[in-house]
Amino acid sequence: MRELGRRSESAQHPFKAMRPDEGGRGSALVSVQAARGRPTVLVLRSGQREIVSAACPVALSLRLRPGMAAAHARALVGDLDVRDADIAADEALLERLAQHAVIHWTPIATVSGQDGLWLDMTGTSHLYGGEARFCRRVAGFFARLGLTARIAIAGTAGAAHALARYGGRQIVLLEPGREAQALAALPIAALRLEETALDAAARFGLERVGDLYPMPRGPLARRLGLATVTRLDQALGRAAEPIVPVVLVEQPEVVRRLLEPIATPEAITQVIADLVADLVELLREQGLGVRTAVLTAERVDGAAQHIAIGASRATRDARHLVRMFGLKVDRLEPGLGIEAMRLTVPRSDPLGAVAWGSLLDEAAPQDLAPAIDQLVGRAGEGAVFRMTLEESDVPERAVRRIGPLAPVRGWPAWKRPARMLRRPEFLTGVVALLPDHPPRRFTWRGKPYRVVAGDGPERIHGEWWRSDHEHWAVRDYFRVEVEGGERFWIFRRGDGVAPETGDLSWYLHGVFG
Repeated sequence: MRELGRRSESAQHPFKAMRPDEGGRGSALVSVQAARGRPTVLVLRSGQREIVSAACPVALSLRLRPGMAAAHARALVGDLDVRDADIAADEALLERLAQHAVIHWTPIATVSGQDGLWLDMTGTSHLYGGEARFCRRVAGFFARLGLTARIAIAGTAGAAHALARYGGRQIVLLEPGREAQALAALPIAALRLEETALDAAARFGLERVGDLYPMPRGPLARRLGLATVTRLDQALGRAAEPIVPVVLVEQPEVVRRLLEPIATPEAITQVIADLVADLVELLREQGLGVRTAVLTAERVDGAAQHIAIGASRATRDARHLVRMFGLKVDRLEPGLGIEAMRLTVPRSDPLGAVAWGSLLDEAAPQDLAPAIDQLVGRAGEGAVFRMTLEESDVPERAVRRIGPLAPVRGWPAWKRPARMLRRPEFLTGVVALLPDHPPRRFTWRGKPYRVVAGDGPERIHGEWWRSDHEHWAVRDYFRVEVEGGERFWIFRRGDGVAPETGDLSWYLHGVFG
């Protein structure tokens, strides 16, 4: 079989990812970093200085610590990956985690500092089999999210905060009344003191929380500030520290319970119209508009059915909402009858008064949101979208999908195919003259093609700042026309001169026309 040019081995799937664009010079470095991970730190800017705010485990093993100057960290580690910290994104994530805790774990939860959560487990830990089992469950939840969690349960919020961050163990369960003994060996920073208080404590030689116990309150307040005394009392349980819980916003909801079960499409449509009218009044009072609405139909046999609609823009138009539900009402199976229907808005946006302008103004732009919503209702959410540009030279990264009404950044001035493949597909049987000529023939998906015209190359280098794999990567793109009239966008990996730039393999990336 090999003599005939055929092979019996299974061929690689054509839609699998290509080999990474990598050159010979970076292969050893890549293998080392893949084995141990690249040290990464996040920095915050304070005036003209950059301060390390967080470090990965690899960076911590190299003695890089939060609070260190970024210039010092770069000097200690040559291949350090330094990225800007996104405080707003961290706060948004913590807020979402706190809301998740309120829904699934305990009704009282809030954000603790910039990197933690407070959960009041009073009267709820027995629901999970005890505190130890609950801690393991929470740790597993964060591990599935790719986050490292340290958990401490104590009688006071201050003690739990200190033990979780300075206790040295992943899970700490402290018995009530032993806060003083557990906190004595921890550094004073565990009490959440200000920088001025920490500097004053260092001048007086106070390093541990236990050093503060024998000091009289008056001298302690004069030297380290009254806030230090308050924090100490809160951690030891001598002063109250109330937790202000996260309050979830109630979803707008209207319900209609029917005197007799209904099963005909006309009756169901009428009840939906009544529910929408009630919902519009409720939304108008709250100043909100629908982005996502869910209709729940409860049948007499106890089963519940759901249909959902989405709006590309916040709306309170009752006719439009009824029309969108009408496109999906046939998906309801009433069975023996529906005895109750509920309309809920899990996602809403603020919607105030809108100035429509003069009705005689013909130049006013038309609102496309209702038409787009109907197209989405018929074809599906993933079928209606727009394309926008991304700041990238690599073609598969240069465009992405956005919502149908989202603003776009424009379109590239250089020629690009009307259809680009999700992943470039490998070409076989390529005959080309190196280094700068398009191929004369190639085979794609088992079909041979003969090129009659070609234009190129357009050279695109790899984005070395994204990945070391692309440090030496080069792609030469060609626009070719074959005998049948089809036009393709193909590229060769490598410049045809330096072997580090690529292995000279060919791929098809797009189709013109």
